[in-house]
Amino acid sequence: MVDASLEATKRYYDDFASWYENERRPNDASGYHALIDDLEISALEPFGRGKEVLECGCGTGLLLERIAGFASRAEGVDLSSGMLEKARERGLVVHEASVTKLPYADASFDVACSFKVLAHVEAIGDALSEMARVVRPGGYVLAELYNGWSLRALGKKFGPARRISSTRDESAVYTRFDSPTAWRSMLPASLELEGIRGVRIVTPAAQLLRVPVLGRALRALEHGLMGTPAAYLAGFAVLVLKKR
Repeated sequence: MVDASLEATKRYYDDFASWYENERRPNDASGYHALIDDLEISALEPFGRGKEVLECGCGTGLLLERIAGFASRAEGVDLSSGMLEKARERGLVVHEASVTKLPYADASFDVACSFKVLAHVEAIGDALSEMARVVRPGGYVLAELYNGWSLRALGKKFGPARRISSTRDESAVYTRFDSPTAWRSMLPASLELEGIRGVRIVTPAAQLLRVPVLGRALRALEHGLMGTPAAYLAGFAVLVLKKR
């Protein structure tokens, strides 16, 4: 990603910082964001429990705080000083940096993960290479991408841009949707695709989670299907990548 693009993304998330948690716990009326967070954590925990974990793009620390509960060491990086201010208020160890230039030595962690972030990185190959670099051989990179084959991708393409502050909406930040046919070609040689976990496979609209019986059924299906071939149709695809 060129410097101008990085700066634009930083401004976007600095602006987003004051609004970011408005729709999230405990204010998430539909439970949608809580569901997405729970699915992402369930994808990560088997690889990160008792390990040293770096979250790339930790934002305000909502996930990193949970990661710290099962990892032996948990740190985060983010471009946005506004987001990081809130993460530090949670007592988390975080640094201001880009995923394309991580402030760590080679082989510093057992696991590097990134959720809701890589879709906004133009130089995706550089980001994945950096995540791989800071992971020890035999460790894992969990990289969440926006899936170009999903209903969510269609909705984002043809629907209105969601507002993220009083002055900006989602159109203000670079966003990519990558199809499953492109995933392997994006990987550095040091990473091997070991599996895929799907997030938001069968939930077409967040509002449906508010319907008592249907909402419970959708949540159960999301958890049950995330490790199956249905993951190829998920709105968010978490690539489980092992470092050679």
